[in-house]
Amino acid sequence: MATTPNELATASASKRAIEQIIVKDDRQNLQPDDATLLIVEDDPYFATVLCDLAREKGFKVLVATRGAEALALAQEFHPTAVSLDVFLPDMLGWTVLNHLKQDPRTRHIPIQILTLDENRQHGLARGAFSYVTKPATPEQLEMALSRIKEYTTPRRKRLLVVEDNPAEQLSIRELLGYEDIDVESAATGSEALAALDDQPFDCVVLDLRLPDMSGFEILERFRDTPMLSHLPVVVFTGKDLSPEEDARLHMLARSVVVKGVESPERLLDETALFLHRVVTDLPAEKQKMLDLLHHSDESLVGKKVLVVDDDVRNIFALSSVLERRGMSVLTAGTGREAIATLESTSDVAIVLMDIMMPDMDGYETMQIIRRNPSFRRLPIVALTAKAMKGDREKCLEAGASEYLAKPVNTEQLLSALRMWFHR
Repeated sequence: MATTPNELATASASKRAIEQIIVKDDRQNLQPDDATLLIVEDDPYFATVLCDLAREKGFKVLVATRGAEALALAQEFHPTAVSLDVFLPDMLGWTVLNHLKQDPRTRHIPIQILTLDENRQHGLARGAFSYVTKPATPEQLEMALSRIKEYTTPRRKRLLVVEDNPAEQLSIRELLGYEDIDVESAATGSEALAALDDQPFDCVVLDLRLPDMSGFEILERFRDTPMLSHLPVVVFTGKDLSPEEDARLHMLARSVVVKGVESPERLLDETALFLHRVVTDLPAEKQKMLDLLHHSDESLVGKKVLVVDDDVRNIFALSSVLERRGMSVLTAGTGREAIATLESTSDVAIVLMDIMMPDMDGYETMQIIRRNPSFRRLPIVALTAKAMKGDREKCLEAGASEYLAKPVNTEQLLSALRMWFHR
């Protein structure tokens, strides 16, 4: 049945009324010791519901309707926790999450992902504290806010190291231990399960090879036990993993660190992320380890990048920089060619997108790419020679994850790539 003009007018008026709701937050009334929740949500009605529930839990609230505003508020106010919607008007919530988790000043802040997107593991593996799928009932939201409020109450975090080799146990304790956490050890799977049954832990470091059961069995026990299903686990193993084992592990654990050249730094980094440790409070030598890791090009090696530009000189210059870092470079001279390449190539890790192209510009190309659910989380770095006011916002609204001005500064480009690939 066709919609009548009156029905259309009523729907339009209703939409305008919702958009005109002004959500009042507490930014003018914050004290240093206040528990503060930053709510990143562009639906004013839903933001209002979250504000009311958060205040009932003892939070004061900050509200951002756009990703850029959320990042600015996080820098200015250092909230206690964040509730983050993934679909925002100017950028994906994944971009906000990545920026917050790569900045040592905000990395420790627990972030609750709240979205229609059902890819729970994607957010959790990137450091999100918890994941609530919309539509959520008030009871589900209340439970989620209770959990994050309890977690943010100041206390020492607890880490369990499951490793049967005494020398490895000791080296891990020395690497990770400091005054902000308690570290306990278990030499067998049975000991680990008993320890977890006895008291709560905030994170587990797990070796796959144990004398009584495999790490896979333990992870499956965690998955099937309601009280342990949310427990962050970092698998730390020297075992050569088959592609099937690797895929299975990434479904069961938050992170997998294979023992090797950078493994101590990565283990410190991953556990710090999931324990929400304040990096700037760690000893100087541990901070230096993390800083060196975040500036390493190890995470770029073997990644496939698609460079989209109609100027072959730009393609050559970018390809040379990226190939020297061990990346595999694909190229496209037009937007249509870029879309075709993505649709025919399954493992493109990131796209560098020139904006000013003939026929189909970068804005339109990114919008078409984002319409495909398979590419919703694909990092796209927009590159543009224009320096006009509002250009960055236009790029982000079209679907870019990042924006860099031409001529591209090599260090800025590599820094952006490291941020998206580090994990």
